[in-house]
Amino acid sequence: MVTERFTKDHEWVRLDGGIATVGITDHAQQQLGDVVFVELPEVGRKVAASEAVAVVESVKAASDVFSPIAGEVMEVNGDVVDRPALVNEDAEDKAWFFKLKIAEGVALDALMDRAAYEAFVKEGS
Repeated sequence: MVTERFTKDHEWVRLDGGIATVGITDHAQQQLGDVVFVELPEVGRKVAASEAVAVVESVKAASDVFSPIAGEVMEVNGDVVDRPALVNEDAEDKAWFFKLKIAEGVALDALMDRAAYEAFVKEGS
């Protein structure tokens, strides 16, 4: 079963078994504007929840991308490095940033489901 969660920093995480796919939300890419550069973590890197692990730059600003959960980077999406505009085109699907092997004992309590995230954005995050 696939579970989708969101952070207050506008990252999404899709959990499928022991693998978590992470990217930035559609709302985040809209706020950034035209994305011109993406830097991703190295495969094999162990990351903690809330750790800055990637960077996305737009014509407006550069922003850190934080890992929603702890784990080990298993794969990165070279397509967003080669074609950063993909983030603007399909932020919550094809423009995923990295995949994590989820660390043992990871809790999702601090993450929001889509309804809670949409309410958070509507409140003016």
